[in-house]
Amino acid sequence: MAAAGSVISPGLLVADLGRPERFLAMMRVFKPQSAMSMGVWTLLGFSGAAAATAFAGFISERYGPSLPVRVLENAGQAASLAFGLPFSNYTGVLIGATAIPVWNENVGNLPIHFAASGLGAAVGILEVMGHEKSRALQALALGAALFECWEGWHIESRGARHLNPLKQGTSGWAIRTGGVLSGPVPAVLRALSIASGKSRSRALRRWAGVSSILGSLVTRIAWVHAGHVSAQDWREPLKLPEPSE
Repeated sequence: MAAAGSVISPGLLVADLGRPERFLAMMRVFKPQSAMSMGVWTLLGFSGAAAATAFAGFISERYGPSLPVRVLENAGQAASLAFGLPFSNYTGVLIGATAIPVWNENVGNLPIHFAASGLGAAVGILEVMGHEKSRALQALALGAALFECWEGWHIESRGARHLNPLKQGTSGWAIRTGGVLSGPVPAVLRALSIASGKSRSRALRRWAGVSSILGSLVTRIAWVHAGHVSAQDWREPLKLPEPSE
């Protein structure tokens, strides 16, 4: 699964940059102060590590285990973990570094928000694929869902003007829909699965996983849409009051 993501992600980044040569230009320099530069190098590290792990696993299954293959697989897994953790919240870091008010004013929350949402979706994919018996996955997903519940409360409890795109209009409904699917719904389903029988518990966990996957997807689309709405309010970056009627 990680290897598949490592193949898709560079293509999406190239599409976002507009031209392939821009992606190559980003690899010419290493700027720790640039979110885009760090993201490109993190993506390259994760992609290479995930590909090496998948290759080692394929060789081991096809020709049998050996010491060099085990070393390559273990090293690839360790590197995937090291690069995967910062890569999971890269989108939140990148959009938070812009001048768009709704993104910039939430720069402290967006990376963790996107990481928790992505974690819930990743666990959901694994559970839908049949790994619904793991207690570790259950704990990770429950923690992610509870954090998403807190994130939703954190957004709704504040009344700042820059948060209007998260509460009003189509973008507001999308943010709330993604939040409910990522937080309360999977949290309740997982809590019920703990007190249910084996077959019912597995079914509840699969439905919780589906909800987390949909919620993570909707959340990302909603935040991008909210940014577009926020960019239309030219007064907010200048801290100008709204015109009186």
